[in-house]
Amino acid sequence: MQLLVVGANGLLGSNVVRASQQRGWDVYGTYHSTQPTFHIPLKQFDLREYDSFGDILTEHDPDVVINCAAMTDVDSCETNPEQAYVLNGDAPGGLAAHCDANGVEFVHISTDYVFDGTEREPYSESADTNAVQVYGESKLAGEQAVIEETTDALVARLSFVWGIHCSSNDLTGFPAWVRDQLQSDQDIPLFTDQWVTPTRAGQAAKILLDLVEQDATGLFHITCSSCVTPYEFGEVIADRIDSSEELLSEGSIDDVERDATRPTHSCLDVEKVESELGRPQPTLREDVETVWGALR
Repeated sequence: MQLLVVGANGLLGSNVVRASQQRGWDVYGTYHSTQPTFHIPLKQFDLREYDSFGDILTEHDPDVVINCAAMTDVDSCETNPEQAYVLNGDAPGGLAAHCDANGVEFVHISTDYVFDGTEREPYSESADTNAVQVYGESKLAGEQAVIEETTDALVARLSFVWGIHCSSNDLTGFPAWVRDQLQSDQDIPLFTDQWVTPTRAGQAAKILLDLVEQDATGLFHITCSSCVTPYEFGEVIADRIDSSEELLSEGSIDDVERDATRPTHSCLDVEKVESELGRPQPTLREDVETVWGALR
């Protein structure tokens, strides 16, 4: 299998590279500005130049392209909507069109922020979308553009992504921040009125490759099976590193002024991917144990 990872230096992209290497696949990657340390063929590529993506396909001749690149800073998307729609909306459609024209399978990564968070049950793949900020709107536009360009694409929605960055081997995301604060004896205010289903990047990468191997297409939610608040996530981290939970304090999403609105309940239902692969998605605690075992 020959795989091209667009955005190989991102958290998810780095894990897709590592997981594909472990399967013995031939893997290539693109990066935007900082070249990762992987010993694979790498090419600098700006998503805004998606019209030239056909040249990269000709050079590497992949069987599959997984697009992990995006503008993911939610507040920056709100203040720079034009750029967000180009990178998150137009570019995925352009990449998909090139792949379709060259007979290359295409996998695209999306987000739970395509939902407004007004429901209190996890969202299924068939649930109505209604993004409440530019980030979610632009990512939804990207989903739609990909589907319009190729009917055989695989689109995966992730949520609250965290994990070990496989280029640096550093823990990245929310758990790293909580760990560092706890180890510095700093008080940590964490939301108790926002619910998410966190996605460990390493686990998501393996699921994506499993779906590719099964020739799966369509829309899938890939997260852990636990719908939790950031406060509850923090409790799991504190327990894992044997730190006092007294440093954790209850906070509200309304306490923080930000440019972009966040959905308060964007948990994703994972029944479809569990059925497709014939096994359950891990709980949050299982994901945390996996990561801390790897960090020893």
